[in-house]
Amino acid sequence: MEGEEGSQQPQLVLADKLFLLRQPDVQDIDKVRYKEDVFNHVKENDMVPLYETLVADSVLDMDRALLDSMRAKTEEELNKIDEKIADAEENLGESEVREAHLAKSLFFIRIGDKEKALEHLKITETKTVAVGQKMDLVFYTLQLGFFDMDFDLISKSIDKAKSLFEEGGDWERKNRLKVYEGLYCMSTRNFKKAAKLFLDSISTFTTYELFPYDTFIFYTVLTSIISLDRVSLKQKVVDAPEILTVIGKIPFLSEFLNSLYDCQYKSFFSAFAGLTEQIKLDRYLHPHFRYYMREVRTVVYSQFLESYKSVTIEAMAKAFGVTVDFIDLELSRFIAAGKLHCKIDKVAGVLETNRPDAKNALYQATIKQGDFLLNRIQKLSRVIDL
Repeated sequence: MEGEEGSQQPQLVLADKLFLLRQPDVQDIDKVRYKEDVFNHVKENDMVPLYETLVADSVLDMDRALLDSMRAKTEEELNKIDEKIADAEENLGESEVREAHLAKSLFFIRIGDKEKALEHLKITETKTVAVGQKMDLVFYTLQLGFFDMDFDLISKSIDKAKSLFEEGGDWERKNRLKVYEGLYCMSTRNFKKAAKLFLDSISTFTTYELFPYDTFIFYTVLTSIISLDRVSLKQKVVDAPEILTVIGKIPFLSEFLNSLYDCQYKSFFSAFAGLTEQIKLDRYLHPHFRYYMREVRTVVYSQFLESYKSVTIEAMAKAFGVTVDFIDLELSRFIAAGKLHCKIDKVAGVLETNRPDAKNALYQATIKQGDFLLNRIQKLSRVIDL
């Protein structure tokens, strides 16, 4: 069930369409197309469990004849697989037995029966010796987890994969796991770790079963912008040849990245507005949409204010192409939340930055740690004297 190079795993394509079907911001004409695509996929793959769930959720309409037909076909196919397993166990070797059990696991993945798929993946694992093949089973499990965003299953599977790598494992699978873990981190709002993992995988990406390379670059840029400092962003993202070859194909993304780095704030806000729908309608980013919007604005406002000890609100509003009232309201919220180090002088219409002194903070931390160490030494000397 793993996608061929350049193609996304069909079940994950289906999951994306099911997500879009449930979004109020998606136009009705698009929903009609997604609904038809979902129905055709379910029908072609005899996905009885998923069909029953979607009917219960009023996503699809009940067709009793279709349901009976799919059940008959899945039962017939399952009987054939069981016969192959019995024949392999009786007449063939361990490799053939494993392949027969794997075929049954993949059958349950294809029809959307998660519980039975997981059960038979475990059975297949007991028939598996090679670490690489065990890792492939973990990847199948991770794909099941990402289908319905089962973060507990995903987290446990990633831990299992890491423990398997301690026994050995090739670099190709290790690099693939980084992308899986990066997607998990992004989906659970750990954008900093996601950015690191994505950037580590950027020149070795082969995880096409999760998403196309364009989507991978999209995620890498979005997570990096709110995670990296300005110097690192330039070195690892803005000037990265792998990103430069693709970023122009993704609407608004190049302008979003480069206008931030080049301090072209009006262009940045324009590109940011263009990207919002892509972020909101992404299955993995959607739950964090508001959080991400706040973090990006924190980054860009902080970058602007770093250049000034004081600046008029009017000048800042002009730089961003917005009204004075908008900037006043925005900054008030971010200052109150402790996201920006400045204060607003409403009478003078001026912003005054009050960034903490990094050297002084380091000095205070050193004094505090030094006092703690001296106290420990004094206690230890008293114990020795006794």
